[in-house]
Amino acid sequence: MTIRLLPPTTVNRIAAGEVVERPASAVKELVENSIDAGARRIDVIIRDGGRTYLSVADDGGGMTADELDLAVERHATSKLAGDDLQQINTLGFRGEALPSIGSVSRMSVTSRATGNDGTGGADSAWQITLEGGAKSEPVPAARPPGTTVEVRDLFFATPARLKFLKAESTERSHALDAVKRLAMAHPEIAFSLGDGNRSLLNLAAAQGDLLTSRLDRVDAIMGNAFAENALPVEAEREGIRLTGHIGLPTLNRGNAALQFLIVNGRPVRDKLLFGAVRGAYRDFLAHDRHPLLALFLEIPAYQVDINVHPAKTEVRFRDPGLVRGLIVSALKHALAEAGHRASTSVGAEAMGAFRARQHAGAPAGNFGRRQYGRPPPSGLSEENVPYHVPLSGLDAPPSARQETKFTPVDGDTDWPLGVARAQVHETYIVAQTEDGIVIIDQHAAHERLVYEDMKAAIENAGVKRQGLLIPEVVELSEAEAERVVAHAEALAELGLTVEAFGPGAVVVRETPALLGEVDAGGLIRDLADDLAELGEALSLKDKLADISATMACHGSVRAGRRLNSGEMNALLRRMEVTPHAGQCNHGRPTYVELKLADIEKLFGRR
Repeated sequence: MTIRLLPPTTVNRIAAGEVVERPASAVKELVENSIDAGARRIDVIIRDGGRTYLSVADDGGGMTADELDLAVERHATSKLAGDDLQQINTLGFRGEALPSIGSVSRMSVTSRATGNDGTGGADSAWQITLEGGAKSEPVPAARPPGTTVEVRDLFFATPARLKFLKAESTERSHALDAVKRLAMAHPEIAFSLGDGNRSLLNLAAAQGDLLTSRLDRVDAIMGNAFAENALPVEAEREGIRLTGHIGLPTLNRGNAALQFLIVNGRPVRDKLLFGAVRGAYRDFLAHDRHPLLALFLEIPAYQVDINVHPAKTEVRFRDPGLVRGLIVSALKHALAEAGHRASTSVGAEAMGAFRARQHAGAPAGNFGRRQYGRPPPSGLSEENVPYHVPLSGLDAPPSARQETKFTPVDGDTDWPLGVARAQVHETYIVAQTEDGIVIIDQHAAHERLVYEDMKAAIENAGVKRQGLLIPEVVELSEAEAERVVAHAEALAELGLTVEAFGPGAVVVRETPALLGEVDAGGLIRDLADDLAELGEALSLKDKLADISATMACHGSVRAGRRLNSGEMNALLRRMEVTPHAGQCNHGRPTYVELKLADIEKLFGRR
């Protein structure tokens, strides 16, 4: 076959296949152009999911007739100063968006150049059209300074691509997500998105300093639940700066849709960054739960390569270890500063459940704030807490003795988590505070305490072991047994001694002392499942953290275990001085606080 050059129309359509995957891709590219043009307001309209019509209008710098004629040619751009791909300071730089979109649709671009003062400019606007890549001459048009791009019949020139589009609502949601991410990165710009009949997004330009304007924009996109439960993040290392806000672990979702990661003003979906976030939350969330956050990374342009993906959604860092370390340490520091605080949404959801039953409509109050703003009374620390009952024996069989009535002394309710008044369903502890009640999940709370004890033991002298009087043989599949034995050294660091016992079985000889009596068989089977999920990608340190969480769950006081007053109060006091005690290792809340004022509203007393 003879080698030949492809015609420009075919080349453009091939490029469109990489750049314009779906209507949301076109919206993203056009909005990025508007941002690069210095727009202060960007309005997007999308109909039929973007199949039949979409438009992006801005009040940016605009273009002259000559610039407009050149803008729809491939690789024509005003953004790559000095042709240096190592100094990219704009969102676009390849000059492919307009010709690619125009090659697979019926597109018109109307633009009027803005003057240097932002108010004057050209006497009139100019318009150019493309249909399947065929370009018209610019003609005069009417428009205020700025640019409007209208795209009709997207993919009419490549009908095979139409077959891969999803339902209208799905394509619309993708476009909305693309605009939200760009709006999150640029709070100084006002954004709107609608379908011509109704508004789907309307964001005013945020005011104030950068950190305040970013939080306002986050609040507008994620909702008030995030703002009330957000932790500020600010860190800098070797010229790389990280700012933003992250949500408390108890405010989580089943997907990462509300994770916004911005690098130099560019929203990205980078595996390194998402991995760093997961690493920072490893102690607090299960594998299938995701935190809410908005992080802004500012890094010198020469240290990051954005020219690695046609959609420009991935980046490569010159020193990825430095970036990952900065993110993990900054997020862990913010989470540590939160102490035992749990999200206010936990209490609000509880009150909402009560109100739903009685059809009351009063809004939920701001729960859980009082105790986090002040230190525990009398310089509380783990060494001098009252009700100091050893927690390591909570797994022991309950005593048949009738517990005597517990009478608290004056002032007990001044503790952040109050004083225990009762245990209900042998699962939940009810405590009274100065201005409300707290309901504690005894298993979730003790699980966090045991986990933190295991982490401290690993960092110090190691986890103490207790030998089993009769070693326990655990039957597994051959693959599971091999997996457990392969990690015997790591398990030994956690106080769990296992050995191979023929094909498809292991023998447990020692268990961690702080777990007390434990179901060795159930523990080994769960660990085999965890190790299969973790695979070989994680470091030993990360594996130890995940394995410790599983062990802590097995060594915690179970639901259904009857506790006496001293044990209940010992649990509360330990929670108050233990980091991250507001959630268990899987991100579930350990307690719910209900204010007296809100309880009184339920009964019409207020």
